[in-house]
Amino acid sequence: MEGKMSWTVADAVDYKGYPADRSKTGGWVPAALILGIEIVERLSTMGIAVNLVTYMIGVMHLPSSTSANIVTDFMGTSFLLCLLGGFLADSFLGRYKTIGIFAAIQTLGTASLAISTKLPQLRPPPCNPRSNSNTCQPANGFQMGILYVALYLIALGTGGLKSSVSGFGSDQFDEKDEKEKSQMAYFFNRFFLFISFGTLAAVTVLVYVQDEVSRSWAYAVCSVCMIIAILVFLSGTKRYRFKKSMGSPIVHIFQVIAAAIRKRKLELPYNVASLYEDTPEPSRIEHTDQFCFLEKAAIVVEGDFEENSGPNPWKLCSLTRVEEVKMMVRLLPVWATTIIFWTTYAQMITFSVEQASTMERNLGSFQIPAGSLTVFFVAAILITLALYDRIIMPLWKKWKGKPGFTSLQRIAIGLVLSTLGMVAASVCEKKRLTVAKSVTGNPATLPISVFILIPQFFLVGSGEAFIYTGQLDFFITQSPKGMKTMSTGLFLTTLSLGFFVSSFLVAVVKKVTRTHHGQGWLADNINKGRLDLFYALLTILSAINFVAFLVCSLWYKPKKPKATTMQKGEINNNSAENRC
Repeated sequence: MEGKMSWTVADAVDYKGYPADRSKTGGWVPAALILGIEIVERLSTMGIAVNLVTYMIGVMHLPSSTSANIVTDFMGTSFLLCLLGGFLADSFLGRYKTIGIFAAIQTLGTASLAISTKLPQLRPPPCNPRSNSNTCQPANGFQMGILYVALYLIALGTGGLKSSVSGFGSDQFDEKDEKEKSQMAYFFNRFFLFISFGTLAAVTVLVYVQDEVSRSWAYAVCSVCMIIAILVFLSGTKRYRFKKSMGSPIVHIFQVIAAAIRKRKLELPYNVASLYEDTPEPSRIEHTDQFCFLEKAAIVVEGDFEENSGPNPWKLCSLTRVEEVKMMVRLLPVWATTIIFWTTYAQMITFSVEQASTMERNLGSFQIPAGSLTVFFVAAILITLALYDRIIMPLWKKWKGKPGFTSLQRIAIGLVLSTLGMVAASVCEKKRLTVAKSVTGNPATLPISVFILIPQFFLVGSGEAFIYTGQLDFFITQSPKGMKTMSTGLFLTTLSLGFFVSSFLVAVVKKVTRTHHGQGWLADNINKGRLDLFYALLTILSAINFVAFLVCSLWYKPKKPKATTMQKGEINNNSAENRC
């Protein structure tokens, strides 16, 4: 009997609802089938985003700043909707159904975008080459409405997929089994590397097809690839492991807050042991002395228990549930100080692409599409990951005895590199503007090589390699076991808010710096503006943010391993001394 049980995974079931057989379910093959969906999602989302600003300006005839904000709002919404996807997965659908449904929604979105860019009725007429560019007719409300529907269907699909793919992939490995635990660590280490190849295909092959063949064909390819990925994903149904949902972490957090507010006038007991606790001993979290107000949710008073049932979770919460919420609250300062990185990242797929479109991009007789300049961004990510894995980690382990940088150290490195990237961007743009002012007329291409933009792409790209892996590691390892999806969603909201902050800054800077002649730092024609000063502003904001991050990192108390039985007595004896 014991031998039979050892072949099943304790907290997982198969597609029929029976205990999952370790030999027939889970492992690398099912995880790889799930990963395929994420690769295609990255191919579609990034392939659209990096070249969307040129479509908005060149085809839809929208101003530069408006086009940039459309892109950042689209990307910001995509990541913000990860919270919705995570809530639905945890509360109703489960990760498997969530992935299938939202992959289909994204397919519908890319197909709609293919139709929108194909039909001439859904875009304004081309500019008359003999007339001034200012007379170009911009897209009307109906045309923009159809485009927005397509884009935000894609954003909805992206949000649902990103919230569940990594979690469902990790469900295929048993953390209690040492061999599978190491396989899961390898899966997460390579997860970002594999999806970076999806991005690489997006900014090279897909952008080239958009510019040289047809945008509608490129978006149709995205739809076909996602259909294939869905079929591959469904083919692994019998091999997947499914884990029972523990309910929405968002609801649990609100329950603790509501119960604490309800009992805000009560005094906390001197002894922590007097607080309510119904969590099994092995799953309890060590008590901490921060945010003690929340512990009032665990004070037992009359009316907390309902007849013939347990406690009302909106009136009484266990101390472990309170400690879980505390852990999430402690993540917030670090979370807030990583948002600005994604604001600088947003410039790489908006204004930097627009810069590239005005510069010489020829390699012999071949002209590089402006959107494909982000290939240097992706190359920086891949090179940085390879150097970190093969050189930096072994040297650091030999010197410090540790396998690599901590998650907070990686985030710090990413913030520094992005700040330097904005310095490089400001210097390069100043040089480009000098050339623009020296030429006569209004040429479509300036006599300056696009390759001077490589430093800004490379620095911010290397920064993303550090900060993305650092953030993912930080939010997953420092969050409660039952709130992994929530913590992943919290991480992805930094991307979302970074894009929205970019839109906000663009709107504010455009309004504040606007002159009587309608120009400013972010003029409709970037050759007439001062984009270099906008980059300089981002440099200053990034430097201030880095100082704030250092302060938050010093304040942060990392998650401690659970105390052993021999230590419990000592902890209980000292608990009174650790009260607020």
